Amino acid sequence: MKIALTGNPNSGKTTMFNALTGKLEHVGNWAGVTVDKKVAKLKGHLKEKKSDEVMVVDLPGAYSMSPFTSEENITSDFVKGENPDVIINVVDASNLNRSLFFTTQLLELGIPVVVALNKTDMVQRSGLTIDIPRLKNLLNCEVIATSALKENGLKELASAAIRVGKRKGGQAAPKILEDHFQIKSKEDAKKADGLRFDFVNQITKKVEVRRVKSNTVTVADQVDRIIAHKWLGIPIFGLILWAVFYISQSWIGPLLAEYVEMGMEALTNGVAGALEGAGTNAFLTALIVDGIIGGVGAVLGFLPLIMVLFFFLSLLEDCGYMARVAVVMDRFFKLIGLSGKSIIPMVVGYGCAIPGVMATRTIKSQRQKRMTAMLTPFVPCGAKVPIIALFVAVFFPQSPWMAPVTYFVAILLIILVGLLAKRITKADTEVNYFMIELPEYRLPSFKRAILSMFDRAKGFIIKAGTIILVCNAAVFILQSFDFSFNLVGEEGVSSSMLAIIAQPVAFLFIPLGFGIWQFAAASVTGFIAKENVVATLAVCFALFGDNAESLLNTPGSTNVLIATGGLTAVSALSYMYFNLFTPPCFAAIGAMNAEMDSKKWLWAAIGVQFGVGYVIALLVNQIGTLIVYGELAEGFVASIIILAAVVVLLITLIKRHKDEGVAGINRSRQQKEIA
Repeated sequence: MKIALTGNPNSGKTTMFNALTGKLEHVGNWAGVTVDKKVAKLKGHLKEKKSDEVMVVDLPGAYSMSPFTSEENITSDFVKGENPDVIINVVDASNLNRSLFFTTQLLELGIPVVVALNKTDMVQRSGLTIDIPRLKNLLNCEVIATSALKENGLKELASAAIRVGKRKGGQAAPKILEDHFQIKSKEDAKKADGLRFDFVNQITKKVEVRRVKSNTVTVADQVDRIIAHKWLGIPIFGLILWAVFYISQSWIGPLLAEYVEMGMEALTNGVAGALEGAGTNAFLTALIVDGIIGGVGAVLGFLPLIMVLFFFLSLLEDCGYMARVAVVMDRFFKLIGLSGKSIIPMVVGYGCAIPGVMATRTIKSQRQKRMTAMLTPFVPCGAKVPIIALFVAVFFPQSPWMAPVTYFVAILLIILVGLLAKRITKADTEVNYFMIELPEYRLPSFKRAILSMFDRAKGFIIKAGTIILVCNAAVFILQSFDFSFNLVGEEGVSSSMLAIIAQPVAFLFIPLGFGIWQFAAASVTGFIAKENVVATLAVCFALFGDNAESLLNTPGSTNVLIATGGLTAVSALSYMYFNLFTPPCFAAIGAMNAEMDSKKWLWAAIGVQFGVGYVIALLVNQIGTLIVYGELAEGFVASIIILAAVVVLLITLIKRHKDEGVAGINRSRQQKEIA
């Protein structure tokens, strides 16, 4: 049996899907979190018979069966074309009037429908009562009271869906339009929608009793006037972000990381002892101990910091705060020619750039969608957290605020690049609309935050044990041999395959302050997976001489990067920003390719991301060295030439846009004169 799970955005649909199937799909208090269908088996204890095969399909949120956005199109096509046995329509009980419009459309399709009247726990607290038996009679379908968050009513819902789904044919739909009425024009469609709204309003009046006037100013409204204030909202967001990073990166996270480090150290010593005792070849021992375990261990050492960070971010999202952040940032995004909807992919992107880029499909305008897909990877995702944590802990141990500042630098870059893109891509000619439903404030679910935290940890460990492990092994081998496949020692490492391959790239990084091949190699492997930057540095600098100490030194200690790479605090910040703001991993670039649907835009986006990352790193190194150390950084003249070339390029592109705009106006005038 195939059950389609449908509903308006923010109705609790994906939470319901997770509760019915045991999955951990991402949920959020805004539209656009689910942008593609998800399929999973119904939990065994919710089935009537153990032998039953019941699949649940979570579809993107939709307001109507007449699709307006691409994710609504997925829902419409699936329901109409995939022939589900039954539809579970998740309805927000606290917003019945709006939700039932979609319900009446589903009832007319001839597919059995079961209404899951969700969020009933919130409804009871708000003083709202709904006559469920009467609603069931008016809609002529099963209506089950549920709370997906608290997992109430799931057994009754699953049983009703299975029972109804086994019947042949759907229910008799409520009579909304007259038999002779046919939709032949836009005016007819508007009239039909009006009749449908009138029908829904009549149902709502009959089944719903509100004890609280909707125009009453509540405590939540008063809180929103502060948190979502156009000026106060920004510093409040900054303080909250700082607190989250301080707790995760400077307090609880490092305490837990010590246990991981001890575990990795014990594992390293145990494996090294076992291999030496077995008489294993010295190179093979070094490959396993230093190349694989050492590199993977350097990344896993940051796992507690990432877990704590995402635990608190999940709580912020669950309590309804992140939707307020979208409102605060909306006015800034309008300045750069984007809709407020562009905020949503970027909020999703803090976890991973791939779903963040995929969430751009909620944006109607093709140009705005492509611009958002280009800008979203600037938000530091979970894979970049180890880079931030490493360099902040090593080079700025007394300034833990550097971590949250990085996110504000990302926001500033998005706005600046967006302003330039607006001038070049004509995005300012389009009208921007943004509607978002602010969810009620609620106590976040610690259980869901913990499950989400462990789910992200699982993905991080899998990546460390596969992609990063293979990359580390390859880096170690390339660094150990020259092109004649002779084993190089400490003195000959500069003649290794890795050094020769990375040296031309390192030459380009001289004005940025890290023009040695080890850092170049780490940045290149970072395009496979951003965690590889830390892992590759661990392999490169832990292989020879006295560089066996871990990259995970405690704050304030002398670090191997300083001893070997010669990085200053300024050049370290430059290197961190370069790896954060250059193009994302290959998988995210693949997502950009799919959503942009244009090779021209894809390559332009990659070029912009490379250019922004390079220029920011260059400015940080050159200006920072001059201010902090009172001297010119290496490659100063080359930096002036590069910046001049960038300025000329930007002026040329903006002028071309202006000329094209004038030409377009002239063509329009000529056409009018001819007409």
